[in-house]
Amino acid sequence: MQEALAEARKAEAMGETPVGAVVECGGAIIARAHNRRECDRNPFAHAEFLAMEQAAERLGRWRLTGCTVVVTLEPCPMCAGALVNARADRVAYGARDPRAGAVDSLYQITGDPRLNHRVEVVSGVREAECAELLRDFFRRLRGENKRRA
Repeated sequence: MQEALAEARKAEAMGETPVGAVVECGGAIIARAHNRRECDRNPFAHAEFLAMEQAAERLGRWRLTGCTVVVTLEPCPMCAGALVNARADRVAYGARDPRAGAVDSLYQITGDPRLNHRVEVVSGVREAECAELLRDFFRRLRGENKRRA
């Protein structure tokens, strides 16, 4: 999670929502990414989505069997679906997302028995630190928006 938090701080420095992700496979980090939706003007540029793309490219296969995706924020429905479709072994996340979380909070896509694959979930990894990074970012953003208005 330390490396995912470092990625989240990179996103924050760029003005992006501070979410970072890494993919671990065989005991090594094989991919890392942070949110880039604003910079890339791409609705799919979520940290874990980008990290999974990098991991698949590095492994030369679309199946992320044997891999753990570590992300600072609970994945949304798109990213939870990508975890299932990529056949990732597990996802470890920090902060829960009560508004858009699709692993534990609103939906449980990664464990849905109706789907053809289930992803092991490890939640709350350095949760306080991950949540505080997001809270501070949005607090500053709201302050900037008030000053502009």
